[in-house]
Amino acid sequence: MSENTNDSANPVLTFEGKKYLINELSNEIKESIKELQIADTQIKMHQDTLKLLSISRNSLVNQLREKLKNLE
Repeated sequence: MSENTNDSANPVLTFEGKKYLINELSNEIKESIKELQIADTQIKMHQDTLKLLSISRNSLVNQLREKLKNLE
């Protein structure tokens, strides 16, 4: 799903290869579009969080590795 807003007075939704004028859609469909946008935003946020956790974990593994080297 992508939203093209070249003309802010007539935004267009492109969904599954078809284009729809958002202003001509029902309120129920507009609400579904908003919910999908929220879901997409949440997914992106959680993907970014997972990346940060992975980087942090790798750093902790490296720190542990260095500490264990000192015991050898």
